[in-house]
Amino acid sequence: MEQTLEVVNLQKKYTDFTLDNISFSLPRGFIMGFIGPNGAGKSTTIKLIMNLIRKDAGKINVFGLDNTSHEQNIKEKIGFVYDENHYYEELTPIEIRSIIAPFYSRWDDSAYDGFLRSFALPQKKKLKTFSRGMKTKLSLAVALSHGAELVLMDEPTSGLDPVFRREILDILRDLLQDERKSVLFSTHITSDLDRIADYITFINRGNIIFSAERDVILDNYGLVKGNNELLDERTREQFVGIRETSLGFEALTKNIQKARNLLKERAVVERATLEDIMLYTVKGEIK
Repeated sequence: MEQTLEVVNLQKKYTDFTLDNISFSLPRGFIMGFIGPNGAGKSTTIKLIMNLIRKDAGKINVFGLDNTSHEQNIKEKIGFVYDENHYYEELTPIEIRSIIAPFYSRWDDSAYDGFLRSFALPQKKKLKTFSRGMKTKLSLAVALSHGAELVLMDEPTSGLDPVFRREILDILRDLLQDERKSVLFSTHITSDLDRIADYITFINRGNIIFSAERDVILDNYGLVKGNNELLDERTREQFVGIRETSLGFEALTKNIQKARNLLKERAVVERATLEDIMLYTVKGEIK
């Protein structure tokens, strides 16, 4: 399978944080959800992919090319959507086009105009009159108007109301009708990924917890609920994280079938959501 993005043993050290030899890959034509709590390393990883900061070790290939020695060629084919607006608020979408278009050899004016119409964005109004959701749509219009084959999205739906979030997700889903395009979607809002993600990469404290197909992950992780007397040394070993109260416990297992075989009918074992997986992995034991 052809890979759009390959990250191998990537490392970046700061005084109080280390991105610790992380590896994952994104096949062409798919959407990868890049999840983790705030401060986990998502934005640092994306900045490294864009070569906005220098890595300490490891390798990043985009479209099969090293992201530093082929930076210009790669960035011609990357679209980027930030979590906040980075354009001048006094500019209109038409003025933004006149500034950005010269940087891309494959810029398509008709595509940009089409996205503005499709996203219901006024061409001649200043950005300061736009809502946050409209600004996100504008960033996406810019990202898609120069033939981008990889779209990097850093918390694009954070702070948006459910209607705008749904619209953005539907746009991304439609985008993937073109099998040449891929999306890396960084977010801590895991429910967004239930609709669109093919793969999930989970990072926590600078380490990759897993990177796999979404359905494989959800088929293996389970949420276990039962009475506290079921918790002993043997059963605790089965769980990634446990929440205990006076009424019973709830715990996350990485092997739902093994938990069912061990506990039989003594506990309820059901599929976990991505939110469950992230919560219990990050928090561990909760009492």
